[in-house]
Amino acid sequence: MILDQILTLADFERVVRGGEEVTLAPAARDRIHLARAVIERIVDGSEAVYGVNTGFGKFATIGIDRGQLEQLQHNLIVSHAIGMGAPLPAEVVRGMLLLRAQSLALGHSGVREEVVELLLALLNAGAHPVIPAQGSVGASGDLAPLAHLALALIGHGELEYAGQVRPAADVLQELRLTPLTLQAKEGLALINGTQLMGSLLALSVLDAQTLLRTANLAAAMTIEGMRGSHQPFRDDVVRLRPHPGALEVAAEVRAHLRDSAIAPSHADCGRVQDAYSLRAVPQVHGATLDVLHHAERVLAAEFASVTDNPLVLPATNEVISGGNFHGQPLALTADALTVAVAELASISERRCEQLLNPALSGLPGFLTPQPGLSSGLMIAQYTAAALVSENKVLSHPASVDSIPTSANQEDHVSMGAHACRKLRDVLNNSFTVISIELLCGAQALEMQALKFRPLAPGVGVAAAYTRIRQEVATLDADRYFKPELDALLKAVRSGAILESTTLPLADPSV
Repeated sequence: MILDQILTLADFERVVRGGEEVTLAPAARDRIHLARAVIERIVDGSEAVYGVNTGFGKFATIGIDRGQLEQLQHNLIVSHAIGMGAPLPAEVVRGMLLLRAQSLALGHSGVREEVVELLLALLNAGAHPVIPAQGSVGASGDLAPLAHLALALIGHGELEYAGQVRPAADVLQELRLTPLTLQAKEGLALINGTQLMGSLLALSVLDAQTLLRTANLAAAMTIEGMRGSHQPFRDDVVRLRPHPGALEVAAEVRAHLRDSAIAPSHADCGRVQDAYSLRAVPQVHGATLDVLHHAERVLAAEFASVTDNPLVLPATNEVISGGNFHGQPLALTADALTVAVAELASISERRCEQLLNPALSGLPGFLTPQPGLSSGLMIAQYTAAALVSENKVLSHPASVDSIPTSANQEDHVSMGAHACRKLRDVLNNSFTVISIELLCGAQALEMQALKFRPLAPGVGVAAAYTRIRQEVATLDADRYFKPELDALLKAVRSGAILESTTLPLADPSV
């Protein structure tokens, strides 16, 4: 991939998860040089400019001699690299490297080309700075986490490379990369930014896309297992309340239910309405989809953003202090998406109850052929309930909190990193809940076949059932099947269950 002005979520995924190499576009090099020239003129002059020849934060009024500018930037990095907690996953760090390089390459940060090139060299080599997860309040960007990233660029700290964590200086030497001696403003440009929040949110949006579509599939399977009505998914019904997400979800569920032989078999069953967890899938899942689409738009803007401070405007030869580093757009979006994802798990757990409760399903209790002797899938629902309850705690918004920092200079902060980290936890829990629903749905289809007569479910449901049975065998009697659920969860997270349906995204007009 060539790094220039436009970075898409698909580009991000190919690089961060797919390992595609990144090179810097010639136009980006030109922009970088123009912005650097502005900084060099300030260094050669007498004008006081924040972060170039002054201290930082509360020390902004203290001028720094020209001979100490390199030391100033070095001190900034080593003093700010004081994060705590477990190291961030490699994919999060890869996203940070890419997004920091992208922001600097837009040409309003004033760094040298060498800074961006070293970021990309580490990314392409698979050498990832070890970055503790905790320490950002999401205001002047992700200061502590990005300082740990920058620490590796100057030959300090640690890099994870080829499966080992080693001193950064040793890895750089092995890769024949020269550590940076930071020049005026470069340390500040590296750590003032939203790249931890941006990386976490981007990865979460990618996962939420998979989760939502799998939840649609799981709902379709439960509808077939419950012998539920297809009528609530009709386009002419859903279009009477035309929220875009609801229309899209209904169309996709219809596609999974297409050619069902189960639905006609109970056309005259006498049931008037299904429970909300079945009937209102377009409205509930669709509302989540609308939030997800908003998050995609926020990321598109963020990927095109310069988020450090001060900003360099080569066209007017100005350096301006602003607030582009503030994480509020990402914090609010992450909090909203957390709530939206938690709702997918909440309604999924209720569908599990519909399948497992004999008073609701008309099937053997807990979907075991040996009621009493065997517990069947009883505790699968307990696990789902536990995770849904945990999601409720994690869904309290982080962005409503603020705590002043830097002697009240930074008097309102976003807590965006907290919001994005919680979002990942809720996603992980929700993937498990949806996997449990698929587990129950597949078993219910078999129970339906035993009680009535074998009938083919909708095409998408049938394909998913076959794929699920590659990971989890039919539950004929109680056994230790947690490893099988783990295997199913892995297939769900990877998108393998979705891919088995071979269905493209449905056209809402179908």
